[in-house]
Amino acid sequence: MMKLLTKFTKSFQLLVRNGQPAKREYRGQRSTDAFFSFIKNQLEDPIQEFSNLNQLNELDSKKRIIIGYFDKKDVPEYNIFRRAASNLKDDCQFHVGFGDASRQMHPPGQPILVFRPDKARSNEADETFTGNLLNYDEVNIWMSERCVPLVREITFENAEELTEEGLPFLILFHKPDDLESIRKFNDVVQKELVSEKQNVNFLTADGVKFAHPLHHLGKSVSDLPLIAIDSFRHMYLFPDAKEMEVPGKLKTFLQDLYSGKLHREFHHPPEVQTESRQIVSDTEKVKAPTTPPESTFKKLAPSKNRYTLLKDEL
Repeated sequence: MMKLLTKFTKSFQLLVRNGQPAKREYRGQRSTDAFFSFIKNQLEDPIQEFSNLNQLNELDSKKRIIIGYFDKKDVPEYNIFRRAASNLKDDCQFHVGFGDASRQMHPPGQPILVFRPDKARSNEADETFTGNLLNYDEVNIWMSERCVPLVREITFENAEELTEEGLPFLILFHKPDDLESIRKFNDVVQKELVSEKQNVNFLTADGVKFAHPLHHLGKSVSDLPLIAIDSFRHMYLFPDAKEMEVPGKLKTFLQDLYSGKLHREFHHPPEVQTESRQIVSDTEKVKAPTTPPESTFKKLAPSKNRYTLLKDEL
């Protein structure tokens, strides 16, 4: 069941699917053709059927995937899987095998759901659902927790949505083929920063595509990987991305944001120390920036005039 609601008299569309508001608003063009195309896409079944297990070896390792193994399609467990998958079609890929295609992967009469993480981006392990496949809420929660990763990739397509969440960004800027840095960043966030997920959005960004923020930090693609905080007021650079795995380093960086230390140190940089003397006189100090670089990602936030009949949102 899916409905499209309009908020008051403004052109604001909210999708309601399976009795729940969708996580994402409609952000496309305000036209009949665009609405039709959007609804058509939303009604398409997100689950792709495979005919043999070898096809699963060809799936995209950069995507988070949930695979279902069933005896047949006309069982209540599959209907619940399909309903939950329709809520998460923008977050995960879904695949299913019936009968002979998946027989060796599950006991007869016992369907199984397996989560396969984005192995190119993380070191997470596969995980099998151990709950009740006849309980929609249980299945939906389990799938949601795995389809939406703690560390997300920011793109020009989802930047507006992420900025609208209103949380500061902790971003790893990386070269397009640098998957190792992404995995390391994921590991550190999983091990040390889970408690901060209500305060910060953990993101990775292609440093070639997002070269403009690097320029604001005085850096270029040749300096990658880099880690920075964008508070939506200013940007702060982590001193050395190679030290991200040093226990407590990134957590301290975040704590310094909360306490205001990062901002204060831009106005009053630490005194320089040398071997011959610990404190350099004021006249000898190298001038530091008087203010941190301005946020660049706040410019990707939604326009205040976005809900109009005269303007496209993106």
